[in-house]
Amino acid sequence: MTISNRRFAQFRPEGLRSYYPLAALLLVASAGGALAGTKDITLEKTGGFIIGGKHYNVPPTSGAPNPNRTLSCDHGYVEYFIPKKPRKTSIVLWHSSSAQVWQNRWDGGEGYKDKMLRADFPTYIWDGPRVGRANWSCETVTYTPSNRDQGNFTAWKFGPTIPVGKVPTPAEFYPGTQFPANSPHLEEYWWNATGARYDEFDNAYNIELETDAAAVAADSGKLGDQIVYLTNSAGGLRAMKTTAKTTKNNIGGIVTYESIGYVFPIGDPESPTLCTALTPACAFGPLGVPLEDFKKLAKLKKIQFVWGDNRPETEQQVILSRLCAKLINKYGGNAEVLKLGDDAGLKGSTHIPFMDMDNDKVADLLFKLLKKNKLDDYAKKTKK
Repeated sequence: MTISNRRFAQFRPEGLRSYYPLAALLLVASAGGALAGTKDITLEKTGGFIIGGKHYNVPPTSGAPNPNRTLSCDHGYVEYFIPKKPRKTSIVLWHSSSAQVWQNRWDGGEGYKDKMLRADFPTYIWDGPRVGRANWSCETVTYTPSNRDQGNFTAWKFGPTIPVGKVPTPAEFYPGTQFPANSPHLEEYWWNATGARYDEFDNAYNIELETDAAAVAADSGKLGDQIVYLTNSAGGLRAMKTTAKTTKNNIGGIVTYESIGYVFPIGDPESPTLCTALTPACAFGPLGVPLEDFKKLAKLKKIQFVWGDNRPETEQQVILSRLCAKLINKYGGNAEVLKLGDDAGLKGSTHIPFMDMDNDKVADLLFKLLKKNKLDDYAKKTKK
């Protein structure tokens, strides 16, 4: 299966979206890559599966229960793409509220999923229990709508204040932003950005559900035996918690983009005050894990916490990332904090830098990190 860029290079993604919605979904990522002259993506196979969870006998509202009736629920869902000539390391893409963020740039150009595949990394997109394509819950779930769109503008580091209107104006963005704020298609890009998400159940109870399933997936070998998690936002906390729960050594590294939430060893005098309630109050930690489980993070080849240039050193989550890296290294690990602006010269980053207009440069930093830490070797051919 080969996905060629060259054939569709003449089409603009926004034009496809306007007239051929299905074609846009299939081809938009390819169109972005063609302009860069990158190689085609050749896949051996692609598909998906559920993992974890349980077959739950839901108590009836009336009458006697039937033990032969079940609901399959609280499992995770994995979509996978395996290149024809794969590398050994598997890339697992994890965002706690939107799998779409990995598929495109803000303007519909090539996203991280295809960049990983062009580099021959087996790529997996993860939806945890109760979110996205794994939303069957074993319990009653309450969803309360709220006006969240405009609040995303500041949360995602598009600009310093919530926009006045429904759609932000170019002047309301940070100067030099890597969001296409000056495009004539700004309104379309804005609604795509804020609409392509789902409820992430921001509470510590659901973090436990998600990481239970993710640990089963990691230990199963179905994601490969050398996993690197790429995460964004609250996905970073979940990947760290997952690693602490695993019983095998199938995780090779974690790269978090603007991780909101961290884990720390219980009992270490340098750990901050830990959050323990299974409620929204502890949705972003800091969460504690037993010291022996925390040391599993120190066994990974590399952990990197990445921040954009609109995050000052005084921000609490940046402070926690540096402390987390310090403690991982204290127990023999290899963790660091990377500031895209100060350390790599990339300016105008949003909260989701792998969707930014300079995501090719962000990806280059990742590929160099994988190479340096011997996480980019090709898989050995197996004899048939």
